[in-house]
Amino acid sequence: MSTTSYETRYASSPQTVKAYDTSQLREEFLINNLMQVSKINLVYTHYDRYIAGSAVPTEPLKLETIDPLKTSYFLERRELGIINVGERGEVLIDGTSYVLEHKDALYIGKGNKEVIFKSDNPKNPAKFYLNSAPAHKVFPTKKVSLPEAKKLELGSLETANHRTVNQMIIGGIVEPCQLKMGMTELKNGSVWNTMPAHTHDRRMEVYFYLDVPEGNSVCHFMGQP
Repeated sequence: MSTTSYETRYASSPQTVKAYDTSQLREEFLINNLMQVSKINLVYTHYDRYIAGSAVPTEPLKLETIDPLKTSYFLERRELGIINVGERGEVLIDGTSYVLEHKDALYIGKGNKEVIFKSDNPKNPAKFYLNSAPAHKVFPTKKVSLPEAKKLELGSLETANHRTVNQMIIGGIVEPCQLKMGMTELKNGSVWNTMPAHTHDRRMEVYFYLDVPEGNSVCHFMGQP
């Protein structure tokens, strides 16, 4: 029985999005089924053919290809980035083991045929956040711990956006084709992860939030100004 499931999301024009109400915006842009125990859940998007997803292994989970890729294995023409936001776990890549502690990252290059996720303790499993993009060239697999990340101190307390950006999967740290991943840590008293609000014409972005205190929420404001 397959433990890898996916859904497809299509691109939306700014003119169309103006007419969306909150429920439609959530349906199009919010991924709300991540970190389900004993499953690999993926969203394949028509934004840059990007994939975002998660794997929470209570027993070994194998990453399988999905129909939109039209490949015999998942990384035949793609690269994969992982950040473990749970407890200690392991990723087996064609038989080679990489142990990921909490907030460790792993870059896996194109051409690796078998990716298996494991947890040290199934009762307190690893929680692997996954991003994948098309790749044109093979680059080496590499693990990056949080202390090894390139750190940028940005913003200020006065504008409520004082933060540390930990660049983990990026040129100079690893050699990716186009995939980039990092982790932003807000300072006490700050509430914005970007200021001012903005967009990128040269790439799309996916945000995953963790360590949000009980009773708190995250708000995204979108649309053309």
